[in-house]
Amino acid sequence: MAKQGSLATESTAEDRVESKITPIVIFSCVLAATGGLMFGYEVAISGGVTAMPGFLKKFYPDVYASTQKQNTNSNYCKYNNQSLQLFTSMLYLAALVASFFASYTTKRLGRKKTMLIAGVFFIVGTVLNAAFNHLSVVILGRILLGCGVGFGNQVVPLFLSEIAPTRIRGGLNILFQLNATIGILLATLVNYGAAKIKGGWGWRLSLGLAGVPALILTLGSLIVVDTPNSLIQRGKLDEGRSVLKKIRGTENIETEFAEIVEASRVAEEIKHPFRNLLKRKNRPPLVIAIAMQIFQQFTGINAIFFYAPILFASMGFGSNASLYAAIITGAVNVLSTIVSVFLVDKVGRRMLLLEAGIQMFLSQVAVAIVLALKVTDHSNNLSFGLAILVVVMVCIFVSAFAWSWGPIGWLIPSETFPLEARSAGQSVSVCVNMLCCFVIGQVFLLMLCSFKYAIFLFFSAWVLVMSLFVLLLIPETKNVPIEEMTDRVWKKHWFWKRFMDDHYEGDGVK
Repeated sequence: MAKQGSLATESTAEDRVESKITPIVIFSCVLAATGGLMFGYEVAISGGVTAMPGFLKKFYPDVYASTQKQNTNSNYCKYNNQSLQLFTSMLYLAALVASFFASYTTKRLGRKKTMLIAGVFFIVGTVLNAAFNHLSVVILGRILLGCGVGFGNQVVPLFLSEIAPTRIRGGLNILFQLNATIGILLATLVNYGAAKIKGGWGWRLSLGLAGVPALILTLGSLIVVDTPNSLIQRGKLDEGRSVLKKIRGTENIETEFAEIVEASRVAEEIKHPFRNLLKRKNRPPLVIAIAMQIFQQFTGINAIFFYAPILFASMGFGSNASLYAAIITGAVNVLSTIVSVFLVDKVGRRMLLLEAGIQMFLSQVAVAIVLALKVTDHSNNLSFGLAILVVVMVCIFVSAFAWSWGPIGWLIPSETFPLEARSAGQSVSVCVNMLCCFVIGQVFLLMLCSFKYAIFLFFSAWVLVMSLFVLLLIPETKNVPIEEMTDRVWKKHWFWKRFMDDHYEGDGVK
């Protein structure tokens, strides 16, 4: 048996070397990754919309009145309103629920059809958001957009990990996060332009332009091929073999094909996929997936991108200056994610996460010190030089996140679960991520009002904790074939290897 395993490993290595980076893989990945574009656009668009006077007058007149009062509200509290925050956070609550249904469709209908479902949700939600005048219909639109996020975030990282050749899997997977950062930047630019439209209808343009990436994702889902893993898992072996040859650009795919068939056979034996996640051997990727989603949100990044214009306005920037600052940080986010695309398969996941931890911690502490000294409840002494310093520190923080926790927080969970647990595992990842997004979106403005400058110290403390977690418990997965994670990663890790004992294989969970 040992000899067979050795030969299989050698053959696998030979096949992986022969795999080419084919045009169909690049084309499919680029189209699929527009799910990230939609996600990023929705993350950022609400912060600008909820700061627009036309939107506030129409749907939240009490908040609008509060923003117009002089010296009666704290700088940190003028936008604190639970119903306004619900407009932003409702999307993530809907995504949380939708992710469980997406797990079923991803497994039974395939990756391709699940992307189509996500695109349809996005289109219908966008129409309801932009075209109607009643708040309840707009909220319904946000809920449908959230369903699109739940389905899209469930399927796209899986699709990218399964279709990509091993040696560039990290870079192609990060296309999802890269598109998300581009979506954030585009949303910020759209908000900047829409805020200048006279007549108070600019918010409709901001919400309506989400239809562009939604349409791209929907049409793209009709064009892309499904992954060999998905086809084989659904019993379409001949089609799976044909697609595998096409995407790898070689006829010599038998070893990889056999691996996928075997993984599919094991997956079909699992009758209760979510209960299967609790099996001892699945606990390492499950714990890491959950932890990474929690940590990703508690870096504080989405607090910045949800409410960037509001946040900078609270720091004492003028309305135009706050939008300029948000655009700058959005651009830094895109450029830094591109850095990750090129580095993640060279320097590895762990190195990027650990370096970023230091960078994020120091920048957040620096911002907290400036705000503590210069911005009080009813006045601010933020000079031009200090304002520039704050923007630079926020950009340093954003750049660190963009080449680490942003993309890698999605990459590692999508590549470490075995096939029989992959769909359910990704569903749990999305669910936890959306739950944390909902919590941050719902309570951030309240926390800003209560904590004031210390909000940055709160998030910096989380950065310390997550950096220790990476140092001790996250293994390196660079250049490891996706179906060989158990043997080459988990069984060799100083802590997680205890969960891989064959003694526990028969724990009865099916």
